[in-house]
Amino acid sequence: MEITTGRPVTLAPRGMVTSPHALASSAGIDILRAGGSAADAALATSAVLAVMYPHRTGLGGDAFWLIHEGRSGAVKFLNGGGKAAGTASLAALRERGMSEIPLRGIIPATLTVPGAVASWTEAHQAHGRLPLAKVLENAISCARDGFPVTARLASFIDLMRGELARQAEAAALFLPGGETPAPGAKLANPDLARTLQAIADAGWAGFYRGAVAEELARFAREAGGFFRDVDLEQQTASWGAPLVGRYRDVEIYNTPPPTQGFSVLEMLNLLEPYELHKRDLLGPERVHLMVQAKQIAYHDRDGVLADPAFAEVPVERLISKSYAAKRAELIDIRSALRWDQVPSYGSLAGDTVYVAAVDGEGNAVSLIQSLYGAFGSCLVAGRTGVVLQNRSAYFSLDPDHPNRLEPGKIPLHTLIASIAKRDGRLWSVLGCMGADGQPQIQLQLYSAMIDFGLDIQEAIEMPRFLSGRFGLGEARDTLHLEGRLPDETLRALAQRGHIINRWGAWNEMAGHAHGITVDPQTGILGGGSDPRSDGAAIGY
Repeated sequence: MEITTGRPVTLAPRGMVTSPHALASSAGIDILRAGGSAADAALATSAVLAVMYPHRTGLGGDAFWLIHEGRSGAVKFLNGGGKAAGTASLAALRERGMSEIPLRGIIPATLTVPGAVASWTEAHQAHGRLPLAKVLENAISCARDGFPVTARLASFIDLMRGELARQAEAAALFLPGGETPAPGAKLANPDLARTLQAIADAGWAGFYRGAVAEELARFAREAGGFFRDVDLEQQTASWGAPLVGRYRDVEIYNTPPPTQGFSVLEMLNLLEPYELHKRDLLGPERVHLMVQAKQIAYHDRDGVLADPAFAEVPVERLISKSYAAKRAELIDIRSALRWDQVPSYGSLAGDTVYVAAVDGEGNAVSLIQSLYGAFGSCLVAGRTGVVLQNRSAYFSLDPDHPNRLEPGKIPLHTLIASIAKRDGRLWSVLGCMGADGQPQIQLQLYSAMIDFGLDIQEAIEMPRFLSGRFGLGEARDTLHLEGRLPDETLRALAQRGHIINRWGAWNEMAGHAHGITVDPQTGILGGGSDPRSDGAAIGY
């Protein structure tokens, strides 16, 4: 089957930004044109998304960065994961009669402190060129003056209207007049504009101290939540080293624990001996092998992944070729692995934004940010305009699990971002949304580009599949596939024992992926943006 795309790859000589909303990408390009760095552009884009895509991201969430320095070629990791409040403990939840963390409401909203803003200001301090006020200018204007509602945002507001209607602040923002806004209507968030302005004026202290912090803490305290002023004061972002793996002739960097980035590298190691480039791009063998690699890597993830400040995560062993060779003994080329043979948990349901930016000096940013679920906890923190995340629902309440809830701890994160090099030079910056779908999507993109030579846009528009479940009613090992895959591929996968759910030709539940590549001969940037989103790759 010939792969044809609905849009061509975006080509540009100097700079590029791609994200799931065209106006956010445009804001990033404005910053590059004004002399800003890739970090400035990524931050500007992320801030606009926090306003215009409130169902997927916001100041109340977490963020993780990979930053490539054009001059040195170094790749650095920035951890913007929110830490559990000092009062967030297993005992505290037991006292409330809870055996698991709820998915919505004040408890998940306040078990962890928002971490994204700390990462914004840290990245800007280390790699920014323009004043923070300039970088946030577009987002402040959008929040203050209003922005157009896309059909996707309108559909998510309608989907979550029952939860949003339960809180006066959330209902006032997203259900004006008690109704779901129509596509093309204008929404504003003046409280969020003031919060963004406080960050523009005072940086980290504008959010974690002062009036904004006082209102966040007041809201948590009066609503029966967990975090307090002291927890906000203690929230910082930290630098570290990325994970590095190799697939064929490409060096791939991914985000380390507490994120699940190692699973991408483990899957690639498992698959490399099977020479995917010699198999049919849309045939059953390639999909079948990828699904089994996912099961094995996720099974490993579920047993060990946690905040490395609290638990030992044997990540170097997990991403080694020798470990993959041992684990590959489980792969069955003829039939599907039973879930009870190699169990893997988690959910494909998640709402995230990914931003890639490259500037004229070869600096690049791969940034992933999220509230976890749609509209996170579905709670707005008082008069801050900030939607609080529900990422802490990923904590385990099993006292023997490495990812158990503990004060000051960052929960296991599905958020991952990647950068890749060829011959020692920057080659790609890519990522995606989709909770447990993220490693699977990255795997499909890298294989499409490395094994079959597709450009970034073609790889993004490839018919996609995800293994796992979105809700409790589905089998844990359901294989969801977009309808553009050949009928014979689906029949062959079913014959091998896969539980098949055939989607339509395009499905937003297959995730939003975005990326930028660098041509090794010309240096021309190629940008890709997912048609499953409202996004665009824009260059200059």
